[in-house]
Amino acid sequence: MATTTTDTARPTLFLRNATGLVKAWSTFDAFLYAFWSVNLVTLGLYGMSFVYAIPDGQLLLAVLLTGVLVTFLVLTYAQLVSAMPRAGGDYAWQSRILGGGVGFVLAITGWWFTLWLWTPIYANILVVQFFAPLAYTLGATGVATFFSSKTGVFVSCLIVLAFVSWVITLGMEGYAKIQRFCFWLGLAGLAAMLGILLVSSHQAFVDAFNREAASLFGASGNAYQATIAASTKGGGPTGVGFGAFGITSTFLLLPFLAFYLLWPVWGATLYGEVRGAKEYRKVFNAMFWGLWVTVALVAVIILLIVKTIGWDFYYAANASYWNSIFVAGSPAPPVGIWPYPVMLAGWLVNSHLFQALLIVVMGLWFFGWAGTLFLSSTRVIFAAAFDRVLPEWAANISAKRRVPYGSLILMIIPSLIVSAIWAYQPSFQGIFLWATGVIAITFLGTVVAAAIMPWRRKDIFENSPIARFRLAGIPVITITGVVSAIFIVFMLAEWSFNAVYGTAFSLNASSPIYFAVTYLVAIAIYVAARVIRKRQGIDLARIHREIPVE
Repeated sequence: MATTTTDTARPTLFLRNATGLVKAWSTFDAFLYAFWSVNLVTLGLYGMSFVYAIPDGQLLLAVLLTGVLVTFLVLTYAQLVSAMPRAGGDYAWQSRILGGGVGFVLAITGWWFTLWLWTPIYANILVVQFFAPLAYTLGATGVATFFSSKTGVFVSCLIVLAFVSWVITLGMEGYAKIQRFCFWLGLAGLAAMLGILLVSSHQAFVDAFNREAASLFGASGNAYQATIAASTKGGGPTGVGFGAFGITSTFLLLPFLAFYLLWPVWGATLYGEVRGAKEYRKVFNAMFWGLWVTVALVAVIILLIVKTIGWDFYYAANASYWNSIFVAGSPAPPVGIWPYPVMLAGWLVNSHLFQALLIVVMGLWFFGWAGTLFLSSTRVIFAAAFDRVLPEWAANISAKRRVPYGSLILMIIPSLIVSAIWAYQPSFQGIFLWATGVIAITFLGTVVAAAIMPWRRKDIFENSPIARFRLAGIPVITITGVVSAIFIVFMLAEWSFNAVYGTAFSLNASSPIYFAVTYLVAIAIYVAARVIRKRQGIDLARIHREIPVE
């Protein structure tokens, strides 16, 4: 523990004179992290597979509308970063503006306790987008079957944890190299996929689907029509046209799309390690283009799916797959795995070797993104430990690569336990449903803090580069913060009370109860820290009024 020399040794305000973290990332690296965080393949295609539940909503318009609304969130976060570019992001801002207790409880619950639950979600995406389609393509049906077993599910979680832990221990520079490699090769794979869909006809896809459904899955007859029929029997939508448009229904698609488009600010906790973070334009561009390059690519994918795969079939394939899992009595679809659009596009080339290669290359979208599982969270835990709220060892960093290994351990060990529960006790999986909502609540705390910062922490605001940003005399950060808050509250209300999302309190009370308990645990930790630190002569309230040196 660092000390100052007086008649009696007293602890300094913070754990050390400086965090010890280094600015290892360029703004391009920050852009890549934002781009991966709203990953159009791993999260986008997965999240959009549920929109069949609102068939008369206009998906493309909803994607564009979500992009516009999330831009206000980007504007808010970019201003906060340039005003206070510190490790910990949400925690640092909330604790300095709303108070240490509020900041700790909201940020630690969202970034620490909740991200444990995302480990099985990442693992499930790895299985449905990589292991399962690759195994079936190569004729290794037993491998695909293994990953659907309880032990296979746990093994997939272990693979994710091992890979994520490895890339994070490479340090920020090492992970940046992984990001770049996966980005460029992943884009090449995406270009190949889009090109195939562009030059192929709808009839070619119908023929390819029937051929591969029979070859790889043993389906007989017209598997294309059988998939649509299975959707109808399972209560899925019928005759869905891309031109369907209902204003209310389109807005109701937004909470589905938030599963991936809400996260361009995921890297905000890392900006203490990004060069030029005080320059608002650089920070904004990194997050903004991470979001809008994704939105543009999603629009292209949607239009090509309409052209070649068929919108009614796209909805029906997803409905028949998910209904066979969640709706009792629903018939099994002819293709018994998730209808991964990359796999479907690959079927247009009559070569299993090419199809497997495309799945492998597009798998880089997962491996470039996987580090987001823990990387941002470790900085929140680190910041709380640096402020002396958590034990000092949680702020320990390695001398060579500047990795906060204490924080990383606090992510890995609980995630192992959560993964085992997910795999071997499926009845507990209902508690995972609000894993997105709790992070959104953390974001809500941040945008509220942003909106009141010009008055609550006038000293920080007036000495920042954003002080000159005003509209009709009102600070821009207040305007963007309020708009962002309204958007997030809308989604939280829908997730809470609308049964279509599967997260409504009336359908499953276990998830909100679980997360309510995690908030209580966070409060208990903070109260205990206040008492313990007070006995040590440390005033946490004073710490949370100051800004640490990077």
